[in-house]
Amino acid sequence: MNQSSNKSVRELIQKNRQQKFSMKNIMERFMPIVLFLCAFVSVVTTIGIILTLVIETEHFFEVVSFKEFFGSTSWYPLNSQPEYGIWPLVVGTLEITVIAMLVAVPIGLTSAIYLSEYASERARRVLKPILEVLAGVPTIVFGFFALTFVTPLLVKLIPGLAIYNALSPGIVVGIMIIPMIASISEDAMSSVPKKIRDGALALGSTRLEVALKVVVPAALSGIIASIVLGMSRAIGETMIVTIAGGSNPTAAVNPLEPVQTMTAYIVQVALGDAGYGTIEYYSIYAVGTLLFVFTLLMNLLANWITRRFREEY
Repeated sequence: MNQSSNKSVRELIQKNRQQKFSMKNIMERFMPIVLFLCAFVSVVTTIGIILTLVIETEHFFEVVSFKEFFGSTSWYPLNSQPEYGIWPLVVGTLEITVIAMLVAVPIGLTSAIYLSEYASERARRVLKPILEVLAGVPTIVFGFFALTFVTPLLVKLIPGLAIYNALSPGIVVGIMIIPMIASISEDAMSSVPKKIRDGALALGSTRLEVALKVVVPAALSGIIASIVLGMSRAIGETMIVTIAGGSNPTAAVNPLEPVQTMTAYIVQVALGDAGYGTIEYYSIYAVGTLLFVFTLLMNLLANWITRRFREEY
């Protein structure tokens, strides 16, 4: 018996040696290197983006002080007497984001609750892909939808509404991020074990009570993470606010008037309103760096919330 086992092992070793240079072994040896290089490219790209932003932004702050950038409330970099107070762009960006979240959070969460708790399997298979199609629509299409459909509709409802305003692109940005919030939240709710739902139903709870008092709290980390990621997406949105929001940087909060966001300003200057190497040109990197910090903090917050409130079953 022992001789048979030893012989079998020797045969296996000999067979492996014979297959040492086979395609299978070569692939096993080189695939980790290929995968590492792919991951390394992503890291190098991120580092390159950060270095580009930092180096170009440094040229801007050689001329403009931090005090003026963060302390002034006027942003007119293309005037003969330029002013570089970033707050009007920050206010415009946050204004669009707040309007978008007021639209996206209720609709996205109710859609997720329906898909997770009420929809039949057949209805879920049909509705969820249709909902996610919205995520694949180019944002420039959403921009023209805001300008040519939503804005005229709002003008009929709100007399005096400017053609370019914050309300219309805010609503459409909210519509755009509904699939993100609905899909991530629905995945989080669906991961709650069925036995928890059955236990609540056995105690006499209705399906609505189970959804709101059991499933939603249990999936809270995923739901909050989806909302934070949606906010991050709204902050970074470009084409919708560029087409339908106007180009009026103002620190006053009025959704009925034109605004300019950080991304819309970057597009305006990048289209040729400022020459290469000028301080106006470098201002887009200062704005881009601040935008990068905003979105980075939002993503870090989403990751922290996911870890902090995660429920493990």
